[in-house]
Amino acid sequence: LNPLQEGIGVCGWILVSLSFLMVLITFPISIWACIKVVREYERAVVFRLGRILSKKAKGPGMILVLPCTDIFIKVDLRTVTCKIPPQELLTRDAVTAQVDGVVHYKIHSAVSAVANVTDVHSATLLLAQTTLRNVLGTQSLAQLLAGREEIAHNIQAALSSATEQWGVKVTRVEIKDIRIPMAMQRAMAAEAEAAREIGAKVVAAEGEMNASKALQQASMVLAESPAGLQLRYLQILTTVAAQNNSTIVFPLPINMFGSLGQKSTGG
Repeated sequence: LNPLQEGIGVCGWILVSLSFLMVLITFPISIWACIKVVREYERAVVFRLGRILSKKAKGPGMILVLPCTDIFIKVDLRTVTCKIPPQELLTRDAVTAQVDGVVHYKIHSAVSAVANVTDVHSATLLLAQTTLRNVLGTQSLAQLLAGREEIAHNIQAALSSATEQWGVKVTRVEIKDIRIPMAMQRAMAAEAEAAREIGAKVVAAEGEMNASKALQQASMVLAESPAGLQLRYLQILTTVAAQNNSTIVFPLPINMFGSLGQKSTGG
């Protein structure tokens, strides 16, 4: 390409020509300093006299740079896993919590990552920390514990829109751990235990009510037949005697024998 088309001016054209001439004079020794290898997962941003060459990244493969006038910066395009340090925040319901997470991102534009931000990885990490605090600060503790996936998607969307101009694409955000004060943990445990105890008492009360209704119906059936009541007594006595080898004193009402005697005499 003509250096004049790149805006480096006449002086730039002269310097590039001298550099190219020096490469020709010292050939083939100079070729080892001019040829650079860019890996498949890398891209090289070449600066010629301070301007990005061709306004796009080079690679992968071999690229040619001129000594003294060209410098290049390699950019890794692989996915980067960034751990967010624990962030202390105050939820919407005034509960202090410490939250940490993991951010996965990758660079999709090497030129933007080099030209638009000083340190793209440090900037992405700091932005992830700030976004995590801002998003979680609008949630209550219950929402924070129950809606991790939705909150992670909101953080990812906020990060993606902010890092687009840096050539960074945030692929995934995960909330790793949520820590709350020990006093709050004890209070939540006591609340859960009380709720379970209330449920157990309700179930027991319903069982007692159902049992009392069944006993009431059974008593009404047995009241119509005194002989059936005595048979029920004998059945219970047989059951108890089979379980425990001991002497059992089983009281019987006198009126029961009287009713049985009257029936036998009448027969």
